Amino acid sequence: MAVARKKLVKKPITASMEDYLEAIFDLHRNNKAVRVKDIAGKLDVRMPSVTSMLKTLNERGLVNYEKYETVQLTEVGLLIGKEMRRKHDALRRFLTNILKVELQKADEEACRMEHALSSETMDRLADFINFIYTCPRAGESWLRHFEEYRTHGWDVETCGENSKEFLRNMKKP
Repeated sequence: MAVARKKLVKKPITASMEDYLEAIFDLHRNNKAVRVKDIAGKLDVRMPSVTSMLKTLNERGLVNYEKYETVQLTEVGLLIGKEMRRKHDALRRFLTNILKVELQKADEEACRMEHALSSETMDRLADFINFIYTCPRAGESWLRHFEEYRTHGWDVETCGENSKEFLRNMKKP
């Protein structure tokens, strides 16, 4: 996506623009007609701010927007909105499921982080999350051991017991 995005978008896109494209993408998934007031509500901004941003996004070819009409993502805008949603969801899952960050805080921090990480880094993070849940050494027991480590610190005996548990689980059919 990153290479395609660079070829399709001539000027850099700001984090704010990405937030708008993600919001429009989300609203479009839930409702065919996306209006200025819907975007304002989702992003908790005033309608004149939305109108101003939509004009900018329209000029850049990322949305189709005319005053008093519904907003539609262009093909490029759709790709960017979808990518931002993918990043946000992966980061929120990592923060809540792996690091046990409270949901609201994880959602806010995922929003900030999604703009800073490249698609390549996000792909690696998504692969890591999948690895944790699918690799025999990972999964729920591994996450439980990680939480014990965070709570009590590193302990040679505990790590040894966790390794023995891992080996016992590997032998089970």
